[in-house]
Amino acid sequence: MLYEFTIIVPVYNEEENLLRLEKELLRYMTVAIKKTMVLFINDGSTDNSTLIINEICSRNNNFSYIHFTTNYGLSAAIKAGFDYVETELLGYIDADLQTSPSDFNLLLEHASDYDLVTGIRINRQDKTIKKLSSKIANATRRTFTKDGIEDTGCPLKVFKTSSAKKIPMFKGLHRFLPAMIQLQKGTVLQIPVQHYPRLAGSPKFGVWNRLAGPLLDCFIFLWMKKRAINYQITPKS
Repeated sequence: MLYEFTIIVPVYNEEENLLRLEKELLRYMTVAIKKTMVLFINDGSTDNSTLIINEICSRNNNFSYIHFTTNYGLSAAIKAGFDYVETELLGYIDADLQTSPSDFNLLLEHASDYDLVTGIRINRQDKTIKKLSSKIANATRRTFTKDGIEDTGCPLKVFKTSSAKKIPMFKGLHRFLPAMIQLQKGTVLQIPVQHYPRLAGSPKFGVWNRLAGPLLDCFIFLWMKKRAINYQITPKS
């Protein structure tokens, strides 16, 4: 079967969410505007996530997985997804379902015109401390990157796969994906998407990760920006 769109789902200890996630992804596939498959990136889960992922993929031909040998972190999981996807377009969503797969269609409508279409979470359903720390982190990152992205941490994105594969990844770079697309002269569009409270499991990042981590990574991004290599080739006559 010829697929057009692959949804990558990083997973780390999300056993309480995976069956609900399977249901929502299958529901989305019935209305998806692109022929869709799913790729789980199991980031060394230590709960029952590995077993559940295996069961989901065994009963759904359009689901597959990669299991890491240990926990490498979100950036590594996203990079693995970029490396292994073969469809023209790829999407990214978190396993906690605080964003809805149904909103992928909103992003896919613009995917042919942009290298990245990223969501902006409206009416965020997070605790006050998480919303405040995220707001500060976003403001700090925008000051450094000048990328104009309102909500870089939104876990709902659609990339042209060819553009995603060009991104030089490092730990923490998942916070800078729109800026890295712009760094290679790519185009980015922001689209409002729905946001929901986490119903099960626990967040994997605390206030420190959302504030100190992004601040340190901003300096790495600036170093890369000054040394980035971009070139164009003249077509043969």
